[in-house]
Amino acid sequence: MHNITLQMDYTTPQWESYRSSNWNISNSLDQNNQVCAKNDGFKYPLYSTVFSIVFVVGLIMNVIAMYIFSCTLKVRNETTTYMMNLVVSDLLFVLTLPLRIFYFIRQDWPFGGLLCKLSVSLFYTNMYGSILFLTCISVDRFLAIVYPLRSRELRTKRNAKIVCVAVWVLVLSGSLPTGFLLDSTPRQSSNSSAQFCFENFSSKQWKSHLSKVVIFIETVGFLIPLLLNVVCSAMVLQTLRRPQAVKRGGKLNKTKILRMIMVHLFIFCFCFIPYNVNLVFYSLVRTKTLKGCAAETVVRTIYPIALCIAVTNCCFDPIVYYFTSETIQNSIRRKSQMGENCSMKYSEALQSETSSSLNFSLRTLTNKMFFSPLQESIA
Repeated sequence: MHNITLQMDYTTPQWESYRSSNWNISNSLDQNNQVCAKNDGFKYPLYSTVFSIVFVVGLIMNVIAMYIFSCTLKVRNETTTYMMNLVVSDLLFVLTLPLRIFYFIRQDWPFGGLLCKLSVSLFYTNMYGSILFLTCISVDRFLAIVYPLRSRELRTKRNAKIVCVAVWVLVLSGSLPTGFLLDSTPRQSSNSSAQFCFENFSSKQWKSHLSKVVIFIETVGFLIPLLLNVVCSAMVLQTLRRPQAVKRGGKLNKTKILRMIMVHLFIFCFCFIPYNVNLVFYSLVRTKTLKGCAAETVVRTIYPIALCIAVTNCCFDPIVYYFTSETIQNSIRRKSQMGENCSMKYSEALQSETSSSLNFSLRTLTNKMFFSPLQESIA
């Protein structure tokens, strides 16, 4: 029996403040002739709210990170090279968020097909670029701690730049085809001239192209980096348990490294595992490999939530910079101390000026009160 897809639009009063009131309901008949009615109207207010917060917080934090890397960081090494590329990836994505926010609020994409393709490409570039650059930082830390002598020739700024170029090539080779398969298309409604973007892959596209793209990006962009992060972190922890490691680095240094690993793994797992695991099941549902209304309902409900969690990675990345690089911590402390010193000097100068002004005023007042009458009587 062939699968039949029916498209229906109807208005629900409680969402009249959003154009999402015209929900796109996809009713499909599964293998048991069971109608699977799905609505995704809740995702539009969710997307617009979360993306707005991510835009403000992500822009501020990454601009500050860019300033630190470009202007205040005196010592640059291979780790800061990876971080600098991660900042660029985050900023490129954050700057496209206003377009998405406008689209999710208005339910219309007026910016043309090219910007739609570019925005989708930058989303995947950011996500999998962040995953790979975080993995590079994890591998670099692993080499520095587990093989400190043997890795000296490998851990150079020149090699780090080569790795970064390779990461960009790999990420773009996956994200550009994904984004440029998508185009803005008109809504299937005679009463609306609004355009779709970000959400109009057809079943034919999923079966012919997108399922293969998902396999590629999930394998190269998620599964292999996840395995590397877990293995590298486990070996670093194993190395730190050795008595000679404690003697060489001290308990304080060991605590810093443990904290660094925990923050790194938490951000990686929190931001990327929910979306990428759900993407696999979403792909299976869209290609009709996974059938049944229950599975489809769960996958379609989780997808918007997982996507919102994933985009928050550009807000969390600056936290990784701080906990990973002692150079950055020292730079921030230096700036804070300079600010405190300037504030103290300004306060002291203001207090001295106020005191001088007060003393002068008191002397003037005293002269007027006590000496002026005496001078007049003498005169």
